[in-house]
Amino acid sequence: MTSSPNLLVELFVEELPPKALKKLGEAFAQVLLAQLRAQGLAGDASQLTAYASPRRLAAHITDVLPRAADKQVSQKLMPVTVGLTADGQATPALLKKLAALGADAAAVPQLKRAPDGKAEALFYDSTVAGATLAEGLQKALTEAIAKLPIPKVMTYQLENNCELPGWSSVQFVRPAHGLVALHGSQVLESIEALGLKAGNTTHGHRFEALADPVLIANADSYAQTLAEQGAVIASFDERKATIARQLKEAAERVGGGVRAIEDEALLDEVTALVERPNVLVCQFEKEFLDVPQECLILTMKANQKYFPLLDAAGKLTHQFLVVSNITPADASAVIGGNERVVRPRLADAKFFFDQDRKKTLESRASLLAKVVYHNKLGTQGERVQRVRAIAKSIAQQLGATALGKQVDQAALLAKTDLVTDMVGEFPELQGTMGRYYALNDKLDVAVADAIEDHYKPRFAGDELPRGEVGVIVALADKLETLVGMFGIGNLPTGDRDPFALRRHALGVIRMLVEKDLPLDLDTLLVSTLPAFGDKIEDATPALSDFIYDRLAGSLREQGFSAQEVDAVLAHRPQRLADVQKRLEAVRAFAALPEAPALAAANKRVGNILKKADAPVSPNVSEAVLQEQAEKDLYAALQTVAPKANAQFAAGDYTASLQTLAALRTPVDAFFEHVMVNAEDPALKANRLGLLATLHDAMNRVADLSRLVAA
Repeated sequence: MTSSPNLLVELFVEELPPKALKKLGEAFAQVLLAQLRAQGLAGDASQLTAYASPRRLAAHITDVLPRAADKQVSQKLMPVTVGLTADGQATPALLKKLAALGADAAAVPQLKRAPDGKAEALFYDSTVAGATLAEGLQKALTEAIAKLPIPKVMTYQLENNCELPGWSSVQFVRPAHGLVALHGSQVLESIEALGLKAGNTTHGHRFEALADPVLIANADSYAQTLAEQGAVIASFDERKATIARQLKEAAERVGGGVRAIEDEALLDEVTALVERPNVLVCQFEKEFLDVPQECLILTMKANQKYFPLLDAAGKLTHQFLVVSNITPADASAVIGGNERVVRPRLADAKFFFDQDRKKTLESRASLLAKVVYHNKLGTQGERVQRVRAIAKSIAQQLGATALGKQVDQAALLAKTDLVTDMVGEFPELQGTMGRYYALNDKLDVAVADAIEDHYKPRFAGDELPRGEVGVIVALADKLETLVGMFGIGNLPTGDRDPFALRRHALGVIRMLVEKDLPLDLDTLLVSTLPAFGDKIEDATPALSDFIYDRLAGSLREQGFSAQEVDAVLAHRPQRLADVQKRLEAVRAFAALPEAPALAAANKRVGNILKKADAPVSPNVSEAVLQEQAEKDLYAALQTVAPKANAQFAAGDYTASLQTLAALRTPVDAFFEHVMVNAEDPALKANRLGLLATLHDAMNRVADLSRLVAA
């Protein structure tokens, strides 16, 4: 089977926003392909290649038909009783409907009758001509432009309005200056977009292109022609790979085991800034290395888009890499220019660092009273006092009163770097600079570490605080945010979470679990309330639900099934560090042959107890037992329950559940031979008490009824 020619579409524009370029390129290409497939112009075998450079979005699609195949369609017209008279003649309504479809009364004999619900309807079969590529591509291109995830739209004047009377401007992410549409070597001249008509020429590198404009002979020569004649690597992924390779090679040329800092977001951004990358080695004065390397790295990455070089120990060196967009024979001017540009940035960082160290963190604490935190929760100064009170309470609950002085000092000073010059310039360094300044003030290392670590974990997968002081202050800080925001009704909704409450909740969960802290969740939440006085309402029940929801989601992401998670969290275990062990026990129990029957019986027991006239106490009188099956179940419980309870108390949840498997036979016999709702009230109450005893014994680790398939 002969394949159809390939298609190339390119929009040539002014410099696109670098942080959005990758998404723009992918979205443009994918919508084009999807629309062409929907119209039958491209098939499942058609391959897509997306291109995105600072000044272009393009897509190459293989095997695109010049015209889609005709389609046979069957259209429902109306019920037979509406379209035809009693003697089978067409009604005016039917004739009008046919006329709208381009048919007349001659088509009536060919109409089909078919059931449609309770009535019979008339259907009209016709052939719909397939779309031409010109028609289909125009629709697809319009859709692709409309669906671009544009961060901010620009309105600009068209270059030539005489051909578009009445229009003087157009909206797009950046002004567009060229449109290429090639089907094989054929130019699709009828295609228009953003006031532009399609052609077969584009533009290459601003300074290094060998020709301008660049003629694209056919769709398949696009990338090669741009590379050879336009000095442009059109593919985002290819440019990114080229930069990564050049960074590695440049670091190897420097020698000494240095390596460029790894930063995927920076690599993507730089890839979106250059069309023909050329990595160069630059350097700065070694005296700047006296400044904390986090400051220097941040200013080089954020402000200059440079790649700092680290030595084998991970320490910053005085050299860095620049990804230039030009490749001159003598790069000394480019290198010198970048070195001159970075020097004032590093000098500013050094100035901020030197100035900040002239005042102690403690002397800055009072300045937080002037920094607004939230209009309903007061200033950062008030917040600090709440964190101190909460941290003290947590330390008492943990029995860590010996750390009280360090915990209080760390909580007092944790936010003070917010009023330093360095953090004012680089907010990303909050906590990090606090640690440096604390060490400069000769404070305990544990306090300094806690000042930096109290923000941790900052994101999924981030490390936890290093020491016990840091864990306590980090917990206090996150709980202050959670309890305070819930207490004023400032809750996350949908995808809006401006105070990162979901992240704070996961941070609390991770610390409680991974640090194996002996803290009961609800007690912990309630103990934070006194720190707020009358500023908030008690919303700890809602917050508790919120935290368990986050925990459930996290556990499912770790591979536990929804049934397993529901079974364990149904009892709201207060020690979150126990949840993992309970889940593993439930999983082991579910693998036992007795598990399905016991889970089903447990669900049945729960339903019976719910339907009882009054709450049932797990009290059983052996003298009242009548049937052998209930006596056997009672005897089994006397043996099994104490053993399972002892194992539960020892934290051996797996053994506890496996011990309960021995109840399968007496439980089955009980339900087969015993009527719970006996006519004798005393007998009925005793049997309900027996079931309540069974229910309590079986559900200490988890609600086993949740393991029953819905």
